[in-house]
Amino acid sequence: MSESAKVESRKPTAGSSLPWPARIFVGLMITLAVLTFFDAAGRQESWQVWRFTLYLAMSVVASAMKVGLPGVRGNMSANVFFFMFSIVTLSSLETLTIGIFSAMAQTLWRPKSKPNWVRAGFNCSLIVLAIWMGWRVFHLGPVFGLTLPHYVRLFLMAAAYFVCNLMPVAIIVSLSEGRSLLTTCRETYFWTLGNYLLGAAVTAIFEAVEKSMGWEAIALIVPVLYMTYRVYSQYLGQVVAEKSQAEFERAQADAQRAHAEDVSALHLRTIEALALAIEAKDQTTHDHLQRVQIYCVELARLMKLSDAEIQALQAAALLHDIGKLAVPEHIISKPGKLTREEFEKMKIHPVVGAEILQHVQFPYPVEPIVRHHHERWDGTGYPAGLKGEDIPIGARILAAVDCLDALASDRQYRKALPLDDAMAEVVKMAGRNYDPQVVELLQANYREWEPMTRPSATPRTKLSTNIRVERGDSPATGFAASSDEPAAGRRETTEFLSSIGAARHEAQVLFELTQDMGSTLALDEMLSIVALRLKKLVPHDAFAVYLKKEAGLEPAFVAGDDFRIFSSLRIPLGQGLSGWVFSHQQPIVNGNPVMETSHLPAASTDSVLQSALCIPLGDGDDTMGVLGLYAAAKDSFTQDHLRILMMVGSKLSQSIQNSLVFRRAEDTSLTDYLTGLPNARSLFHHLEGALKTHPLVTVLVCDLDGFKSVNDQFGHQEGDVLLKQVAQALKACCRADDYVARMGGDEFVLVLPGMNATENPDKLDMIIGAVEAVGIERYGKVVVSLSIGVALAPEDGVEQDKLIAAGDRRMYKTKAKRKGQRALIEETEPKLPAPPKIESRPTDTASLASLHVIPGPGEERRLALLGTSNDLDAVAQRNDPTL
Repeated sequence: MSESAKVESRKPTAGSSLPWPARIFVGLMITLAVLTFFDAAGRQESWQVWRFTLYLAMSVVASAMKVGLPGVRGNMSANVFFFMFSIVTLSSLETLTIGIFSAMAQTLWRPKSKPNWVRAGFNCSLIVLAIWMGWRVFHLGPVFGLTLPHYVRLFLMAAAYFVCNLMPVAIIVSLSEGRSLLTTCRETYFWTLGNYLLGAAVTAIFEAVEKSMGWEAIALIVPVLYMTYRVYSQYLGQVVAEKSQAEFERAQADAQRAHAEDVSALHLRTIEALALAIEAKDQTTHDHLQRVQIYCVELARLMKLSDAEIQALQAAALLHDIGKLAVPEHIISKPGKLTREEFEKMKIHPVVGAEILQHVQFPYPVEPIVRHHHERWDGTGYPAGLKGEDIPIGARILAAVDCLDALASDRQYRKALPLDDAMAEVVKMAGRNYDPQVVELLQANYREWEPMTRPSATPRTKLSTNIRVERGDSPATGFAASSDEPAAGRRETTEFLSSIGAARHEAQVLFELTQDMGSTLALDEMLSIVALRLKKLVPHDAFAVYLKKEAGLEPAFVAGDDFRIFSSLRIPLGQGLSGWVFSHQQPIVNGNPVMETSHLPAASTDSVLQSALCIPLGDGDDTMGVLGLYAAAKDSFTQDHLRILMMVGSKLSQSIQNSLVFRRAEDTSLTDYLTGLPNARSLFHHLEGALKTHPLVTVLVCDLDGFKSVNDQFGHQEGDVLLKQVAQALKACCRADDYVARMGGDEFVLVLPGMNATENPDKLDMIIGAVEAVGIERYGKVVVSLSIGVALAPEDGVEQDKLIAAGDRRMYKTKAKRKGQRALIEETEPKLPAPPKIESRPTDTASLASLHVIPGPGEERRLALLGTSNDLDAVAQRNDPTL
């Protein structure tokens, strides 16, 4: 069905009026509509009287077929068919007349309230403007020489009609009621777009009917529209009835909730307890509590637990890790193994969680589940060391499910396992860590439960953050090696490094490393030496230095295995191993290198490396980056390695800082500070390379003509602006391999490898024209031009000095010859106009690229160049004497 969404603007309550912005908008709409109507009347030549009369009558009848819109004081009618058909077959005035009569009929026929003439005028203006826009779009001529297909113009007409009809309505509603324009369009009107497009399709159908049966056949549409009107009326009535029923049911439910005092009190106490934990943050468990909750509840039902136990387990599944809010954030988010001290701090979280939940006063046993969900079936868990069936059944269920979910979720210290692999790991721990019966039921049903989902919440009071939990020997993954108790697998290495010979060797290598770091200021060279020397003290397979750039870390130097992966990384601060080390100012020993790429969505960064040692470079606000060493074997690094790396890190930070300062100074020494172009020093380096790699090189030595006058009249600041714009213009004339530099003052040099400029006068014309265009754009006339001296290699020599000197001599000969000619023009010309007070901007490169000649006022284009010694006279004769 396609209907006209002719919607009335919402009427204010009695005694009120439209706000001033809305009144002004209505007045503008009506005025515009009147002007549009008279414009169409002035273009009218003839009337199709009978067809016009039939369409008018049927449109007025269709306007009476209107239905109310839910949620808005307005209605819709079916007259859009006749508007669209009239647009296609009648003149603009005839169609506008039909639209005005239809709008009046729709407004005045059985209105819901007393007719408002301002509203009626507004509705008429909507129809007039929408029909006019639709008529103009449909009768649009060829676009870019192409005539649009008939059906395309039909649908464009429908879309234009839709926008012009409904957008003003949405604007007036927004101005009157203070609603968002976007919300008003989306919720109330946008859904009618399909009706208009369908109306365009119906119009196409009746065009075909008209061709075969005559225009009178359009009367057949009336019964169809009436049936459609009846169906829409019933549908919208049903929508209103369902909305009323839903509101009634919501009110009834609110009344029932008001009487459930015990549930309300429970919710309030829960919120109060959870609010106590607002200061802490748990960054690892928020996203996967829904799986834990669903699995726990389903397991409890299979094991035939009571309703109270199921409810307790459902709450505990959401709140079991709430005690982690009292654990320092750097421990929770650490992307590596915990030290013994860090694990002691982590073990308090079930105790703290139970204390928090005691304040909630749940009517079922939640607190014991939270307190004991880290107990193990064999009695080696914490905090109480309970064993077997002494562990609450809810805690046994939660422990197994929590382990499965943790293995199947991304953590800071490792990537997630596939769910099936995670389940296999849990099965291996049945009878040791977890209740075998619970694991058996979980294994049999986890695939069936996985599609089920649902989310969760957050809490605190005086928390036991300083207690020491006596039970619990070690975390499941083992301890990170500490300096006073090294891992057993590293004992021999530690003893060796503790010997006198190892100490002397270490001191010698560190001394040599320190000396080498100061031997060069080239960053890559210095870091390459460090990587080579450091490998003798801290064996590794990959070396990377990341430096801070904006909001992340980027590799400054990478060597060794997985070079491609590490050299392409862009690590956000706080993410990955290096991002965590930078943000927390703490090193990581034997972290998982896979976590360096944890922020990336793809799995194309699989690494063969399995352990990492990362330290921050710098201290506090002076931290500049991270040094990372990676190894293929697990747990490759010891605390001795960390000690050595920390010793190297302080010196390395200073060396990197010196190298960066040197690099900036080097860049500055090769760049002209004003124009940003390479300077003379850089030019000679580049020209030396170009002469070695290209058999033919053109050097253009250029000097600005008339630049002194600009400086004298407007000052050096204006001259600087002009120089910047000239530099941009010259760059725009260059090819990818060309090179432009500023020699100093108003002198520029262009290096054109592989081109003979004497054989390409158009290129020189374009360069001169580009420079003159700068003056035209800024002053309205040619105020500066360019004298060019051409030198060719190898004809004029193959040394930089000789080529520059040859070009310089020819440029000054050209300049001298033209100086007198320029003086004649300047005697008869008025002073230069003052430049506009605007910021300098780059010259439009697109226009310059196609520029060949740009004549000045009363001047003709000329070629201002002096060629090589072989064609000096011929080229000089081409100079325009009027310059």
